[in-house]
Amino acid sequence: MLQRGAAEREAGMAEPDAVPQKLRAGRIAGPKKRPHPLTLDAIEETDEEFRIGAMAALRQMETHAGLDAYSCGAIKAAFQDIVGVQFRNGATPGGSLWRRMGFSDIVTAFLAMDSYVELHEGGIVPLEWFVNMPYDKDILVRLIVKKRAGAFAYRAVRKQRTDLLTLNCMAAKLGDEYRVTMGARPGRAVLLRDDQDILADGISEASTAAFAEHAAGSIRVSGNMWGSVEYRRALAPVLVRRALLMLGEVR
Repeated sequence: MLQRGAAEREAGMAEPDAVPQKLRAGRIAGPKKRPHPLTLDAIEETDEEFRIGAMAALRQMETHAGLDAYSCGAIKAAFQDIVGVQFRNGATPGGSLWRRMGFSDIVTAFLAMDSYVELHEGGIVPLEWFVNMPYDKDILVRLIVKKRAGAFAYRAVRKQRTDLLTLNCMAAKLGDEYRVTMGARPGRAVLLRDDQDILADGISEASTAAFAEHAAGSIRVSGNMWGSVEYRRALAPVLVRRALLMLGEVR
């Protein structure tokens, strides 16, 4: 026969709600999250940058007012379909960033920004370099996002909400520079700059269509169980164009 815990025995069979009531009242000690001694679970904001610990929860990032305002809502849009709130309360950016996962919303979103990773041995490295570095035994300490003046827009395609990505895209304008990132190709996310000045005269129907075709021809895709290579080739320019048009609206 199963033994009931002390709190349950005290509550009695006629008081099924007594245990949660006592938990809320603080009479029974529940689990408490302790701050990390190295502040690896903190999000620090200064006038120049955000410093996001590798052990911060995705939900912290999703609901952080400063990140939301700076990213024009793009971070919240990128995170909101990652499984569910319960998962995002426990999952951290460190895992996705360190593994450089191809299906990661996190890598695609921050790669479009002026982002850096801080490594225990390797120091501060641009995220653009880090995503292409080989794996080693270094330790990821935090993500650093510089507050360069800009605007951002995120778009993604999934078979259904909370599923893994079929393809995702982040469009950004940092200063006078336009850039687009694409992930779930299904390889690692890649960054494409407007080196040909296709968007030099601003965002319009014609310029976004031209850049979308340029991106589709420049970014390599392949197939897996979430989408064939043919589907991703057709989807890529559509997603880039929509992200750029959204970027024009948020600016």
